[in-house]
This record gives sequence, structure tokens and C-alpha cells, in this order.
Amino acid sequence: MKLRMAALAFTAIALTGCASFVAPTYSPDYPSIDRLKTTQLGKVAVGEFQPRSPEAPVNKISLRGAAFVSSNGSFAQYLEDAIRSDLTELRVLDPKAETRIDATLLKNDIDVSGINTGEGVMEVKLSVTKRGQTVHEKVYSAKTQFESSFAGAVAVPKGQSEYPRLVRTLLQTVYADPAFINAVKP
Repeated sequence: MKLRMAALAFTAIALTGCASFVAPTYSPDYPSIDRLKTTQLGKVAVGEFQPRSPEAPVNKISLRGAAFVSSNGSFAQYLEDAIRSDLTELRVLDPKAETRIDATLLKNDIDVSGINTGEGVMEVKLSVTKRGQTVHEKVYSAKTQFESSFAGAVAVPKGQSEYPRLVRTLLQTVYADPAFINAVKP
């Protein structure tokens, strides 16, 4: 039994140790978008989402030794693109708008080290400015859990596929906050 477990562990490390995995494309959470459509939102610009450097700790995720990266260069850019996608879906994205959303990614991780359960954690400091004045600033966080496996060949791709859900969970929290909604109203 011990030999079999050692062989499984070696196989998991061998399969994931050298590979690099890319975060899947974000897709909007349509129930959240539909709820936002019932409110009268003003036009919104997307400002700076930081940190951009791929070397920043929040932009470096390891899935059992395998690099997990954003195709956009950074996970801050991934989050920015997700918000742009949602605002486009809502038809309120306008680069020239006087209302602007900026954010700083504070925590960002997908943990597949557990035997049966994986976990995603994200924390973002988000601010809304209108005509140069900050009207809303808050730290939002999200935590997700998902079924994982001892076997790296199962756990790593599962963690990879869970990342967009983590981002959607965070954005659901933002979009459900009345203070955020009031800040982006005209």
C-alpha cells in the first residue's frame, strides 16, 4: 500500500512539476448581470487594476508545483477584463465616463494541496471615483471550495478550471453591495 501511494505521489509530481497551466476564459454570471440590469447604472470606465507585474505574489499561483498563470499577463488584468466583460454585457462601459472603477488585488490563490477538497481565495480593494473624488472604497473577499483529489493529475486541472468561478464569486459580492451600486449610479 505504501509503495502504491508513493508511486501515485511521484506520478502526480512528474505530471505537474514542469507544466504550466493557464486560467480559463472568464464568463459572466448572468443572474448577477440580470439583477444589475434592474438598477439604473450610469456609464462606468475601468481604471487601473494592480499589481500588473507577473512577479507580484498575487500574480503567482502554484498548483502542486505547476505554474498557474493568466493569459493576460497578470491576475489583476484577468480581474480587470472580467469587470470589463460584465460592464459591456450591461451596456454601461464607457472609457470616457466620469465614474471609474480601480482595484488592487490583495489576495489570490487556488489551493489544491488537500486530499479531497480544494479552495480558492481572493481579496480585492476596489474603489469608485466620480469626477476625481473617491465615492466608494472597500475590500471585497471571496472564498470557494471544490471537490479535489489526492492525485495531482486530477487536482491540478480541477483547480485550474475553478479559477473563473472564484472571480465570479468575488464579483457577485461586489455587485450585490448596495454601496457599490449607489456609487456607480448616475
